[in-house]
Amino acid sequence: MTTEQVSLSLPDGHPMRARWIVPAENNGLGAGIIVIHDIFGYTPDVQRIAKRLSRAGYPVLAPDLYDRAGGKASCVVRTLRDHERGRGFAFEQLETCRQWVLQQSDVEVTKVGVMGFCMGGRFALLFAARAPIQVVAPFYGGVPKQAESLRGICPVVGGWGRKDLIYGNHGDRLAGHLTRLDVPHDIRTYDHAGHSYMNDHQTFTFKRLGWYSPLRSRHDPDAAEDSWRRVLSFFEKTLRESEPALRI
Repeated sequence: MTTEQVSLSLPDGHPMRARWIVPAENNGLGAGIIVIHDIFGYTPDVQRIAKRLSRAGYPVLAPDLYDRAGGKASCVVRTLRDHERGRGFAFEQLETCRQWVLQQSDVEVTKVGVMGFCMGGRFALLFAARAPIQVVAPFYGGVPKQAESLRGICPVVGGWGRKDLIYGNHGDRLAGHLTRLDVPHDIRTYDHAGHSYMNDHQTFTFKRLGWYSPLRSRHDPDAAEDSWRRVLSFFEKTLRESEPALRI
C-alpha cells in the first residue's frame, strides 16, 4: 500500500489537498473510492478508514473539503453551508475528485464509489444522486425529507445509530425513499449505537464527552464491524454488475 498527498485543481483554480492511497494488491473491480470526511475534517481517523478500504483492494482518494480559497474558518463555514443547502462549491470539489480518480495513471479505474460519514454522509448521498457514481455508502448523515431529492441515485449501503437523537431515524427515512424509488439498498439502523459509531477519533472531546451530546457520538466496534462487512460485500456485488463511469 502506498499513500501520497496529491493536489487537485478546483474549478476556481485553487489547489485542494487530498490523500491518494493505492493498494498493494488490487481487487480487480476497476473501482476507485472517494472517502468524504466528517465535520472534523481530514483526521487520522479518516486515514484509518481509507486504508481499510485500500486493504480490501480499492484505490482510495480522501479529499480535504475544507481546503478551498480563503481562510480556514471561512472555508469550514462555507462547506457547512453547502452541506445544509444541498448545493454549492463543495459539490464541484467532489466532481473534481471523481474526474481525478478516473483520469489518474497509477491504476486503472473505470468505476467510482463514494463513502461518507456524518457531514460526509449527507454529501455522499446527495452527490451520488446527481453524478455518475456506481455505489455509495453514507453513514449517519442527514437524509432529505422527499424521496424525489434522491431520484437517479445508485445502489446504497449505509448505517445509522438509533441512540442518535438528531439523525437516528434518518436511516429508516432513507430506506423508505429507496424502496419507493426501487433502488437496491442495504440500510441498517443499530439500536445500541449512536452517531459516529464507525469513527474512532482519539480526542478527549470524542472519547469522553461525545456520548453526552444529543448525537450520542461514540465508536461502537460491533456496529462498525457489521457495517464494514455489509459495505465490502455490497460494494463487490454492485461493482461487478455495474457499467463503467462516465467522464464529463
